[in-house]
Amino acid sequence: MAHTIDLRIPPAPNGKDVLVPESADAWRRWLANHPDRTEGIWLVYRKKASDLEGPLQPALLDEALCFGWIDSKVVPVDEQRTMQWFSPRRKGSIWSARNREYVARLEAEGRLAPAGMAAIETAKADGSWTITDTVDALEIPDELVEAFASVPEAQVAFEALSESHKKRHLWWIHSAKRPETRARRVAETIETLIDPERG
Repeated sequence: MAHTIDLRIPPAPNGKDVLVPESADAWRRWLANHPDRTEGIWLVYRKKASDLEGPLQPALLDEALCFGWIDSKVVPVDEQRTMQWFSPRRKGSIWSARNREYVARLEAEGRLAPAGMAAIETAKADGSWTITDTVDALEIPDELVEAFASVPEAQVAFEALSESHKKRHLWWIHSAKRPETRARRVAETIETLIDPERG
């Protein structure tokens, strides 16, 4: 007996708007027609192995990046479809190396909208464009260097960590927006390093 999929628009987990674009072009038109929207929206799209028609996630992400939007939380709908939250990128949000590569391709293809270009320029101006490079290079921020000088055992513990665990600590510190938040995270990192059970 064939299994029937209920293709009605599913309710959003937080009661926000839901959109089921019939194509990536339809999603692009929606973005172009909502230039001042500040709230995100849930997109429902087919899974790669699905036999349904409609766009796949990579094509939808491309269009989102073109307009300064970004993807985030994913919620399963059924065996054929997925729901994902897309929203305008917030000032200061971190650009992953993956998304920087994507927008470079989109720019070369002439697809970036003015809003997408503006998001890139803002990120380059405030430093959020390159912060992942600093983390990937395992660059220790000055505040953590000073803390290590005061608590050498914390530095020994840090150097014994795997690369991925080092990056987790560095990312947490580098992603702090305010100096007081950064200082607090450095202090908490030191405490975690000398007493791992606190982390």
